[in-house]
Amino acid sequence: MRSKAELILPSRRSFVGGAALSAAAIALLAGRDALAASHAGGQMASHDVGILNVALGLEHEGINAYTLGAQSGLLQKPVLDTAVRFQADHKEHAETLIGAIRKLGGKPVEPKSLAEYASALKADTLKSQNDVLELAARLELGATNAYLGVIPSFKEPGLAKVAARLAADETMHWTILNNALGKPLPAGGMPFGA
Repeated sequence: MRSKAELILPSRRSFVGGAALSAAAIALLAGRDALAASHAGGQMASHDVGILNVALGLEHEGINAYTLGAQSGLLQKPVLDTAVRFQADHKEHAETLIGAIRKLGGKPVEPKSLAEYASALKADTLKSQNDVLELAARLELGATNAYLGVIPSFKEPGLAKVAARLAADETMHWTILNNALGKPLPAGGMPFGA
């Protein structure tokens, strides 16, 4: 039987390993339409839509994971408030991705039902606040590593900066969750993106 981490992290790894966001996609995420247009072509745009839809699917997963956590009744204030804040961040990420996909002429992937996410994330095994935090921390770590994985593919410093900002947001989430779990900081330097 696979662990929760194995169920979650491979999809995030495949986002990085299977394809890297192109300069056009990152330019769209940064709101730089003119730069995106100079990079986008028919086949490239189609490729970018596919990659962006994978990222959007992962954001939908994160949004729904926080919904499941909030609805579980296991989170106490102020942890519940933090979870709702992190969910809002993921909703903003999703809206950004949806806008980029539409600008490229694509159709954004729709979220699955909450029941499908509950099954995939094994929400029925969540029995305590710590269980919810562990799940959220694993999702945030996967997102951190996925976004960090695309940074080296950019020649344009501004595009790398966008990916770095997304990774920083996910790292902030993971750090707060890890601290709430009472876990120590990772040993050694550069624990992310490996």
